[in-house]
Amino acid sequence: EDPAQLKEEGNKYFQANDYENAIHSYTKAMKLTKDKSLQAVLYRNRAACFLKKESYAQAASDASRAIDINASDIKALYRRSQALERLGKLDQAFKDVQRCATIEPRNKNFQETLRRLGANIQDKLRIQFSTDARVQNMFEILLDGNSDKEKREKAANNLIVLGREEAGAERLFQNNGVRLLQQLIETKNAEMILAAVRTLSGMCTGHQARATAVLHLLGIDKICMWMAVDNEEISMAVCNLLQAITDSLSGEGRKEQHGKEEALVLDTKKDLKMITTHLLDMLVNKKVSGPGRDQALNLLSKNIPRKDLRIQDNSRTIFVIDNGLKKILKVASQVPELPDCLPLTENTRMVASILLNKLYDDLRCDPERDNFREICEEYIKSKIDPQDMDKTLHAIQTVSGILQGPLDLGNKLLGMKGIMEMMVALCGSEREIDQLVAVEALIPACTKLSRATFIITNGVALLKEVYKKTKNEKIKIRALVGLCKLGSAGGTDYGLRQFAEGSTEKLAKQCRKWLCNTSIDIRTRKWAVEGLAYLTLDADVKDDFVEDQPALQAMFELAKVTSDKTILYSVASTLVNCTNSYDVKELVPELVQLAQFSKQHVPEEHPKDKKDFVYRRVKRLLKAGVISALACMVKADSAILTDQTKELLARVFLALCEDPKDRGTIVAQGGGKALIPLALEGTDVGKVKASHALAKIAAVSNPDIAFPGERVYEVVRPLVSLLNTERDGLQNYEALIGLTNLSGRSDKLRLKIIKEKALPDIENYMFENHDQLRQAATECMCNLVVNKEVQERFVADGNDRLKLIVLLCGEDDVKVQNAAAGALAMLTAAQKKLCHKMTQVTTQWLEILQRLCLHDKLEVQHRGLVVAYNLISADQELAKKLVASELLEILTVIGKQADDAKKQHVVNVARECLVKCMDYGLIKPFSQ
Repeated sequence: EDPAQLKEEGNKYFQANDYENAIHSYTKAMKLTKDKSLQAVLYRNRAACFLKKESYAQAASDASRAIDINASDIKALYRRSQALERLGKLDQAFKDVQRCATIEPRNKNFQETLRRLGANIQDKLRIQFSTDARVQNMFEILLDGNSDKEKREKAANNLIVLGREEAGAERLFQNNGVRLLQQLIETKNAEMILAAVRTLSGMCTGHQARATAVLHLLGIDKICMWMAVDNEEISMAVCNLLQAITDSLSGEGRKEQHGKEEALVLDTKKDLKMITTHLLDMLVNKKVSGPGRDQALNLLSKNIPRKDLRIQDNSRTIFVIDNGLKKILKVASQVPELPDCLPLTENTRMVASILLNKLYDDLRCDPERDNFREICEEYIKSKIDPQDMDKTLHAIQTVSGILQGPLDLGNKLLGMKGIMEMMVALCGSEREIDQLVAVEALIPACTKLSRATFIITNGVALLKEVYKKTKNEKIKIRALVGLCKLGSAGGTDYGLRQFAEGSTEKLAKQCRKWLCNTSIDIRTRKWAVEGLAYLTLDADVKDDFVEDQPALQAMFELAKVTSDKTILYSVASTLVNCTNSYDVKELVPELVQLAQFSKQHVPEEHPKDKKDFVYRRVKRLLKAGVISALACMVKADSAILTDQTKELLARVFLALCEDPKDRGTIVAQGGGKALIPLALEGTDVGKVKASHALAKIAAVSNPDIAFPGERVYEVVRPLVSLLNTERDGLQNYEALIGLTNLSGRSDKLRLKIIKEKALPDIENYMFENHDQLRQAATECMCNLVVNKEVQERFVADGNDRLKLIVLLCGEDDVKVQNAAAGALAMLTAAQKKLCHKMTQVTTQWLEILQRLCLHDKLEVQHRGLVVAYNLISADQELAKKLVASELLEILTVIGKQADDAKKQHVVNVARECLVKCMDYGLIKPFSQ
């Protein structure tokens, strides 16, 4: 059969409204023809049949196939637009009609359809974007148990985003959102709860009236109940909500408020007090989970003590001590192994100790501190009962908890009548739990040397006794750490040894064995690291430890998985000891003689603390993968990673970066990235050490690889912070080299360096008497002058910047000369004004320029000739000055040299200068 005939047949059926047969004929014709244009017509016609039959998806598909063959097939476009409109895809339908109207602008039908669709789209958008409908829609999806997972997740995310925008939050609030969010929380579905709580956090952030309303609508009891659930993520999210409410009530982080709101006087003090009271109640409530208890302690730590000790008012702390100190002590006194223990996490007692410490530090006078001590004493006394060993354990555990917090207070409590006797009794007890608690309390008690002398006389014997007697690894390990601490009382001093020769190595060997034993629980292995943190002050121990690959790996693994701040601190301390990156006091030889003469003790350095030993240890650590462990530790939550630990990590990084050959490895394993947060926050010493390590990396690495993406901009500030007269010369020098490397990368980086106010400092170092500093600063400036803003500083009147550069070109130091000549070549090429200015800043300019053009280093000579060319190009008058001087002879001699691949670039510039002078008519062409 003939396809053309079939098409005609189909058309007849279509006119007779027999669409089924028409479709049949067109389809048959399609199978028989290869002719593209005929196929297009067939598809277009079949689309018309489907439109009549209201099969819109098929109609759209056929029309599309016709359009694929002929993009400007107006009938197919119009049919597809009709089908799409019926399918509700208004914006796509609108595009098709737009194309029709472009092809046939006079067609009234198209114009009319365009208008109609435009209006429909506006209406649809209005409905879609009126938040009320959006909000209703989201809640419907979320509260409907049958809606599919993807839809629910999308709706939950949209809600959170909505809660964070001012308009969205207000809409939610006005549309009964708080109640609906509460319903979501009561679904008991973890994802729904998280979405609802996060949305509420957004609504409360920075808006006092809304935060107050949310607090009262939900009720503090309910909020605390949600925080008490045994799910770390939910507990954390509710904690953030309470923090947002607290911040808004206390007026921190407020957004712009509207006039009418200021008129509402809200009594926030009462609400804040209510929150505090509920948090304190949570601490001792058996129904509260471990994570819930931790979050309650964290919220108190964050919000009760003063943020700034210059503020006089510490009434919140006094309120907590009067109404809740005993509750905090109860948490500190818990013994996980006893049956009546409150639900805790690994960290709970530690977090309680931190809170005790913060509250104690926030007190302003002795009477307040005495009151605090009396409450503690009273609490401990109430627990001492010779008839009831379990109760007594709580007393000792409380002392132990306070020793982890306000140490001097803990030491005073150790002196309480009967405490030491109890420890002796517990150490001698048959019950393992008694020994465990006693030994754990003895360990922090060994810290103060003055205390330690008292404990050395009693404690060493006690601990050794326990160590020998017990079969329980947990107790053995803790007793050992106590002995380690006492053994390290002499610090790195080789002469002050508490124990017989070789016994420290034995203790360390035992610690390493425990560290590698994964069948022991983490809390116990933590003590092994703590033991090593003390023992590695001994150089023999350090050397053995870094040779023990499995022990190193085990320590790194522990640091990566832990949420325990004492482990991080111990690991960091151990690494500081192994890399010798602690501060060593310089010994003045005269004073040493004096001390020996007066029979005083002089600290001695261990032979294995010499440089080459440290160098070898660093290499071993890098090989064992220390960088990835450090990078992991830096990412730890801020509650765990204290400023002290950050400083230790920064010290280790700096020691690891010492050898330029290792810096590539450090970058490859993520060290560059990990250093940035350490350089931006923490102790002053820590920030300087981390910045110095960053400078070492930035000085030798390709910044795009070391600090990929936007990160490179964060490196600028730490480097600039080292350009400071309080820092030493090496720090200044390496920071300048790092900045030179960065400033050569892009103008955006140069702008960042300028924005961080580094220019005056870099200019100061260009005046330095120190050759290397002057050279580094000049090289840095050579890269920076590419930037327009920097050029403007040179052009501005009344400064000696250009003079300094010209004079530096006349220096004896070739590297300084080369950098200065580079800067001068850039400046004179970019700004004609500077070509004139150069001849006015110093009478020596011409002599200096001639010396550059005759320089025996090709690179310097090339830069000098470029400066000459820039001056000649700038202005005929300047060219005359140069031609009248000996420079003409110099240019002629260089220009006449035979071609030579090595020197060609230099010869070419000289020839260009001569050609320019000929163009001006200042010299005649010379004949060969």
